[in-house]
Amino acid sequence: MDPGLMENYEKEIGVHFTDSLTGLFNHGFFQISLEQEVKRFERHGDQFAMLLIDIDFISRYNRSHGHVHGDIALKKVAGLIKENIRQVDFAARYAGDVFAVILFKAKSEPAQEVAERIRQSVITNFDGEITISTGIASFPADASNRTGLIEKAHDALKQAKLRGKDRIYCFKNKSTRTDHDKSRILVVDDDPLNIKLLKGLLIPLNYDVITACSGEEAIAVMNKTDVDLVLLDIMMPDMDGYEVCRHIKGKEDTRLVPVVMVTALDDMDAKVRGIEVGADDFITKPPNKIELLARAKSLISVKTLNNNLTSIENVLFSLANAVEAKDSYTQGHTQRVSDMAVTIGKKMSLPEHEIRALEFGGVLHDIGKIGVAGNVLNKQGPLNSDELEIMKRHPEIGYNICLPLKKTIGMALDIIRHHHEKLDGSGYPDGLKGEEISKAARIMAIVDIYDALVTDRPYRKGMSREKAMSILHQDADEGKLDMEVIEQLP
Repeated sequence: MDPGLMENYEKEIGVHFTDSLTGLFNHGFFQISLEQEVKRFERHGDQFAMLLIDIDFISRYNRSHGHVHGDIALKKVAGLIKENIRQVDFAARYAGDVFAVILFKAKSEPAQEVAERIRQSVITNFDGEITISTGIASFPADASNRTGLIEKAHDALKQAKLRGKDRIYCFKNKSTRTDHDKSRILVVDDDPLNIKLLKGLLIPLNYDVITACSGEEAIAVMNKTDVDLVLLDIMMPDMDGYEVCRHIKGKEDTRLVPVVMVTALDDMDAKVRGIEVGADDFITKPPNKIELLARAKSLISVKTLNNNLTSIENVLFSLANAVEAKDSYTQGHTQRVSDMAVTIGKKMSLPEHEIRALEFGGVLHDIGKIGVAGNVLNKQGPLNSDELEIMKRHPEIGYNICLPLKKTIGMALDIIRHHHEKLDGSGYPDGLKGEEISKAARIMAIVDIYDALVTDRPYRKGMSREKAMSILHQDADEGKLDMEVIEQLP
């Protein structure tokens, strides 16, 4: 950091350039330093990345431990941030419980590695009681000035929060479409003649065709551009088509983009290997025009449907966050329940689709509370019989809200409806018994009860783990809960 900049700041502002609580640089000095880095890029071309780091649920931590301990935690997180960045990098207290970090001469991928180190360090040092969400933006890739970069980092942080918190999200400055009637196809081939051939087939049919001559270039294009279909050559130098496909299918942002491998290889081993890395289809060179166009049209239609479903999923997750915001005492409940359920599901060796259902079901299981009045959710005391009946409607309401996504969220729908069922038939809304209740729904029922017992509620303080476990064991002895699941609680 430039000593002259620090001296001028103190002289002109009349205050020190550090935050008194955390010891990091303060907000004003951060803004000046960020502007300086933008100017440095103009002179020397030194790109950099910016992180915005927000402590999740700090208000809940303050309620549980008191504001003094909340400030201690804030200072500790600041120290962990500083420990996990280089000495040449810059960390500041941006506002309240939000920190800003400038990583000099860094692109987005190294920035994600730094963010993950910080996230893991916070989890370890606070035993998971405090987590952080991080948004990342890069200069000049994502913005052309200081204000724009801050906005992009804020957008990325918002996405990290939307996805359930305790997340890292890197801003994607996707190029906008100039013609909404055109689907965009990326053609990847190291032979210019093959690219010319495919463009000649596709452009007359009103497709927007973009090209890449190598695997590295293809990945760079997809990081910046929305693509509806990839036509990918297998035999390329350096990074072959298999590796490119594995990369595309391994990233959350691109895993739903259909990939068709276009190759001169027409043997079973090549196709098996392609399937293993996630390829959606295969076409042999030289491509048959009718076959190519039929497959492209079909796969682009699937991609459009997936885009619509993903948008609906994001709306549901936003709605789930809104429900949680109605009840100040349950903030963080859905993510804790989701994480705990997934941990238990893995311990019990459940199939991957059930693990995924536990993850989705945990986030969405209380979404039906959107139909429950706030005075019932936040009542300072036990619910009366009428209020209890209102509360009991939330599994069915949630089920009906999520029903249009049945094919997408699968068993999570069962979890949403049945997470209050009991093995003896005393639960709701359907009074299921024994084997009528899926293992996933039994797991969700137990982690939901456990988290409710150990956290503060409007009418009581959270109880100890020992007492909560005693209550769960008693319910299991009475035939209401699954003892096998209880024994897997972390």
